Amino acid sequence: MRFHLEDMTCGGCVRGVTLAIHAVDPDAVIEADPPTRTVEVTSTATREEIEAALVDAGFPPQPARDP
Repeated sequence: MRFHLEDMTCGGCVRGVTLAIHAVDPDAVIEADPPTRTVEVTSTATREEIEAALVDAGFPPQPARDP
């Protein structure tokens, strides 16, 4: 799953995003790239569960942008 997080701009943001996703799925694999504000997630959780966790953490996802 790919997400565009407009508010993810630094390493601290990546930590918050990672904690939020791991609260839903501790085994999720997360690749975050603050310069492009994208997050790639491999998880058994549903997209809706991850989106809800990101919204709760203050990082509402936007539609993913193609590079």
